[in-house]
Amino acid sequence: MPEHHGSHGLYEVFLSVAEAGSFTAAADALGYTQSAVSRRVQVLEGELGSALFDRLPRGVALSPAGRALLPHARAIAERDAAARAELDALRRMDGGRLRTGSFATADAALVPGALAVFRERHPRVHVARCEGFTPDLLAQAAAGEIDIAVVSSPPEGAAERCELHPLLEEPVHVALPRGHRLAGRGSVRLAELAGEDWIAGAERPEATLLAPAVREGFRPRVAHVVREWIGKQGFVAAGLGVTLLPALAAASVRPDIAVVRVDGADLPPRPVFAAVPAGRSGPPAAAAFLEALRGTAARIVRPAPPR
Repeated sequence: MPEHHGSHGLYEVFLSVAEAGSFTAAADALGYTQSAVSRRVQVLEGELGSALFDRLPRGVALSPAGRALLPHARAIAERDAAARAELDALRRMDGGRLRTGSFATADAALVPGALAVFRERHPRVHVARCEGFTPDLLAQAAAGEIDIAVVSSPPEGAAERCELHPLLEEPVHVALPRGHRLAGRGSVRLAELAGEDWIAGAERPEATLLAPAVREGFRPRVAHVVREWIGKQGFVAAGLGVTLLPALAAASVRPDIAVVRVDGADLPPRPVFAAVPAGRSGPPAAAAFLEALRGTAARIVRPAPPR
């Protein structure tokens, strides 16, 4: 026969005996042996230092100590039941919370698509999300402040703090004015854009998507520093320069701009990962959201190869 262990199990047995008025009837109700019920009551009486029942010729009756304990035991049993219900809901994803974070470009298509799938499957899970830069998101994930983060090009050593799950390899494109000489091409080499004015998110191109090409000797002429993608589009559409565009943001391009893929030999695809805290137990919802991210990633950009 099963036996409960710990104080909550003892209180459950106590309440059953108090309601039934006998050890035998309580044992039948709980599915225990009579001796198991008697032992549990004796353990509780030993812990509390008081006899909880008067043993009568026919059954038992609450002692003064038992009557004093009764409302407290009921409160403990109610809290225990509420805790079990909440944990069951968490396992079934019939409630609870998921904390996510992502870099800005992922919010153009990847994250919204995955969230839509997740919400359809688990509508009762509350999703709290934030947007930030990859180093900050990795720090938050490592500290357990978010359950799962979508990051790009994680720095060396990130895998020591977080578990990294590959989602996709994101090609890099260049956004051109609609009438640009290279508009309509299938791909373009950066050397063909050497004389262009560039619109970048930082004064130093080493801090932008151009960093891999700069390390190989490409020297872009940064004419305008514009941090937000909406602003960059306006500058490109006005013919003031060209700018790089991650594939994840390609669907949000305005119609008066042309988008051409940059040859992978000049700018290799950017890896995108889902990061979860290393060595921590995440909520079941995090694994479900990771599944949704993988499915969405496979639909919008070719999946990342195994690492």
